[in-house]
Amino acid sequence: MEIFGGFMVMMSIIGLFLAVVWLIMPFVVFAIKGKQDRSLEILEAIDERLAAVEQQIKRLQPLQAAHETTAEDAAEAATPAPDQTPRQEVLPLA
Repeated sequence: MEIFGGFMVMMSIIGLFLAVVWLIMPFVVFAIKGKQDRSLEILEAIDERLAAVEQQIKRLQPLQAAHETTAEDAAEAATPAPDQTPRQEVLPLA
């Protein structure tokens, strides 16, 4: 009879544990699901912003390449003749 009593105590402890898990688990799952949905929304927004930045970079690259070639042409035109001393340019502080 003691074996049956010990078995019933063990089963009551396991049953209590399972009842607690059964009652708490849905709230945990729905909380995690809400956080996951919010993270997905944030990730999609970040992806859209990154795509917009990439498009802007692609549009600016030809302009920057054209600007660099004109700057190189200006630098070549500004090089002094070998008999002249080179002037140092004064750059603005701001």
